[in-house]
Amino acid sequence: MTLSTTGIELPTRSRSLRDAVELLSSMRFSISLLTIICIASVIGTVLKQHEPLNNYVNQFGPFWTQAFAALDLYAVYSAWWFMLILAFLVVSTSLCIARNTPKILVDLRTYKEHLRASSLKAFHHRAEGVVPGSRDATFAHVSALLAAGGWKAKAEVREGEGGGVMVAARKGAANKLGYIAAHSAIVLVCIGGLFDGDLIVRAQMAWQDKTAFAGGGMLADVPAAHVLNVGNPTYRGNIGVNEGQRGSTAVIQMKDGVVLQPLPFDIELKKFIVEFYPTGSPRLFASDVVLHDRATGERTETTIKVNQPAQHSGVTIYQSSFEDGGSKLRLTGWPLAGGKPFELAGEVGGGTLLQSPGGEKPMTIEFTGLRTINVENLAAADAQGATDVRKVDLVNRLEQHLGSGAKSANEQALRNIGPSVGYKLRDAAGQAREYNNYMNPVVLDGQRVFLAGVREDANQPFSYLRIPADQDDSLATWMRLRAGLLDAAQREAAVQRYVTRAAPDKPEMASQLAVSARRALELFAGAEPGKPEGPMTGGLLALSDFLEVNVPEADRQRTSEVLLRIMSGTLFELLNLTRERADLLPLTPDDSTQAFMTQAVLSLSDSFFYPAPVLMALDDYTHIQASVFQVTRSPGKTLVYLGCLFLIVGVFAMLYVRERRLWIWLQDAPGGATRLTTALSSTRQTLDIDREFEQIRATLLPEAKP
Repeated sequence: MTLSTTGIELPTRSRSLRDAVELLSSMRFSISLLTIICIASVIGTVLKQHEPLNNYVNQFGPFWTQAFAALDLYAVYSAWWFMLILAFLVVSTSLCIARNTPKILVDLRTYKEHLRASSLKAFHHRAEGVVPGSRDATFAHVSALLAAGGWKAKAEVREGEGGGVMVAARKGAANKLGYIAAHSAIVLVCIGGLFDGDLIVRAQMAWQDKTAFAGGGMLADVPAAHVLNVGNPTYRGNIGVNEGQRGSTAVIQMKDGVVLQPLPFDIELKKFIVEFYPTGSPRLFASDVVLHDRATGERTETTIKVNQPAQHSGVTIYQSSFEDGGSKLRLTGWPLAGGKPFELAGEVGGGTLLQSPGGEKPMTIEFTGLRTINVENLAAADAQGATDVRKVDLVNRLEQHLGSGAKSANEQALRNIGPSVGYKLRDAAGQAREYNNYMNPVVLDGQRVFLAGVREDANQPFSYLRIPADQDDSLATWMRLRAGLLDAAQREAAVQRYVTRAAPDKPEMASQLAVSARRALELFAGAEPGKPEGPMTGGLLALSDFLEVNVPEADRQRTSEVLLRIMSGTLFELLNLTRERADLLPLTPDDSTQAFMTQAVLSLSDSFFYPAPVLMALDDYTHIQASVFQVTRSPGKTLVYLGCLFLIVGVFAMLYVRERRLWIWLQDAPGGATRLTTALSSTRQTLDIDREFEQIRATLLPEAKP
C-alpha cells in the first residue's frame, strides 16, 4: 500500500473549504510546519533566551533589537506564532493519521490472495519449477515452511480448468504500524509541549484577570493582581532561598514582566554544598532542604542535586544554580586624593551612600557580588621577573597600562588567588562603573600586588590596577606614597632630600638637579601638563608628552632613562618621608625595596586612569550562600515521554522492519507432480531482499535453476 501525500477531500460544493481541509490534512503541510518549527528551534538555541534587553542592544544594536523583539525571538518557545504553529501541526498530523489509519488497518488484514497467477510473471523476484508430490502434499509442505519462517499466510483454492491453490503470505507488517506510531508521537509531544508551556499560564492570567509585574521590590509587596492561584495546573518558575531561610513563592518570567506562583509548601535551605574542580568551575552543588507542607504541616528532609530533583505535591524541584545570599562585608575605603581611610560595612545585594572626598556630590556604592574562590592561570606571571624602571620604554609601557590582572598565553599554572568583591559606584546622574577588587595580594612579575579591576560595560573584561603590597601585605605604604605625591609641600621636601643625597659635595650641580627632579615629579604628579596648553594627565604619559615636545627624537631614549632615574630616586625619598611622618622606619635600598618601587612607579602612573575617587579594599566577610531552584508542575511530561517512546518504536519500525509479501501458486503437473510458481515483493529493494528470495527459492525449488 502506498500512502498518499494529499489530504482529505470533503464532498462539499465550497471550493475554498475543500481546498483548506485538503491542505490542512495533507502530509506536505505537516512537513512544512515541522520544518518551520525546526528552524525556530535553531534560532532559540543560537540566540540566548530571556536575557536583559540591554544585552541584546549591546550585541545587535537598537534597530535589530527592536526587530527581533517584534518577532518574539528572545522568547521563541513561548511566542504566539510558535504556539500557533504547534497547534496547526497537531491538527494537521492528527488529520493525516485519521486519513491513513483506516487504510493501514485494512491493508494489515489483506493478504491479496486473489492476485491472478499470470501477474506473478511481472515481479522482479520470481521463480518457477516442478516439484515431486501431489498438490495437497506440496501445499502442506509449503504451509509448514511458511509457519516456520514467521510468515502469516492465507490460501485460496481455485477450481475449474487451470485451477490450483494461491498461497499469499506476508511478513513485516509492523512497518505500517511504525507510520502510525511516529506520527502519533509528533501529536503527543506537541500536545505535551502546549500543556507545559506558558500557554496555560497565559490562559489562567486571562481567565483570572492577572497581569505581569514590571516593577521591583520585595516579593511580599507585589500586588495580588500579579499573583496566580496555588492550584495552577502547570507552570515553570524559579525560586531563590538563602541558607537558614524559607521560600514559598516562585517567579515566572514573562515577556513583559513576571508573575508570582505560590507553592503548596515552603522550601527551607539548611545548607548549600558546592565543590570545585581545580580550574575553579563548580564540580558539584547540592542543597540540603526541608519541605514544609502547608496543608498537613509535614516536614520532609531531602537533598536536591543537579539531575537529581525532588518531588512534592505534584511539583518537581530542580537544582538550577546558586548565588550569593547577602554575604556580610567589611571594607576599608582608601581615598585616592589623600585623606584618612575609613571603614565601611555592607552586604551583597545592598548599597549605601558614600561621601566623595573633596566635597563632590555623594556617590552610591552597590555591592554586587562576593567570590570566595578565584582560579587564575599564573604560569607566565611566575616565569617573569621584576621590571627595572630605568629600562622602561615609555611609549611601549603606556600601551600596557591597566592590563589584565592574570591573563597569560603560556602553559597553565592554575592557582586560587583568594576572595574578591564586586561593587558599583553610581554618581548623582545615575551613571555607574563596575569594580572588582581582590582581597589578598597576588604574585605577578615577581612582586606581590593587589588587583583592583574596573570596567565600563558588563560585556567587557575587567582592566586591573596592580598596587604593590608592602612588607605587611597592606595597601598603606603605597597609599601614603600617592597621597605624598599629590601634596606639593611633600614633593618639594622630597626633592630637597634627593638633591642633598645625590650631590652632597657638588653645589654647582645641585641647582640643576633640583630643577630636573622638581620638573619630573611635577609632571608625574599631574601638577604640570606634559604639553603646552595640554590636559593634566600625570603619570608616565605626562613624561612622555614632555619628552616628545622638548627633546629631539634621537635623544629621547637616553633622556628618558636619566629622567626616570631622577624621578625614581625622588619618589624613594618621598616614600621614606611619608613613613617618617607615620612614625615608621625608613626603607633600605635593597632588592625588595627596588622591586616595590618599580611596581609602585607603574601603579602610580596607572592610578591616574583609575576612574574612582576611592578604592575599596575587602577586609573580612561572612559568606552566606543562596540556592536557586526551578520548580515545575508539568502534567504534559507524561505525554512527552510517551511520545518519545512512540517515536523510537515508529522510527525503528519504519527504518529496520521491511514489509514483504510472498505468493506461491500451486498447480497439478503430469506424473503426479506439482508445478510451483512463486514471487516476492518488498517496500524497499535491497541486497537483503535478493538474498532472502534466493533462500526461499532454494527451499521451495531445490532443483530449479535461479
